[in-house]
Amino acid sequence: MSATERPTLEVGRIIKAQGLRGQVLVDLWTDRHERLLAGTQLLTERGPMVVTASAPHQQRFIVSFEGVFTREDAERLRGLVLSAPGLDDERDVIWIDQLFGAEVYDGAGVLRGVVTNVEANPASDLLVLDSGALVPLTFVTRVEANQRIDVDVPEGLFE
Repeated sequence: MSATERPTLEVGRIIKAQGLRGQVLVDLWTDRHERLLAGTQLLTERGPMVVTASAPHQQRFIVSFEGVFTREDAERLRGLVLSAPGLDDERDVIWIDQLFGAEVYDGAGVLRGVVTNVEANPASDLLVLDSGALVPLTFVTRVEANQRIDVDVPEGLFE
């Protein structure tokens, strides 16, 4: 994926109707609360939805959407997953779901293995390759989502 593309990300789920005026309770899966600002468009399997208002409520948010005016309207939205395009400052972020199944090539163009897992590590998360090699994410120079990962590693890492 190039730096100019913006992946669509799942950002939350509508849990249930909240109150009598069409509001819903949303479990937001991101710390980017601006995803719920008035005027923001979120994508669902039923089409786009526009936020008209939102407010924090315990660990979730109470949200109003355009065209949703009654509790019955809100109940029909229960369980919908909310998605949104990546934000401008997320363009250079490596998303974990882009790594699985990708072939990893070193600086000389040698195939070093296929990513089977990503292991959490305090210094840098590690790509786990089918060859048994572990490659810190800090060495990743380029990612083509689920296809190819180029790495610039110190000599001896794959020995």
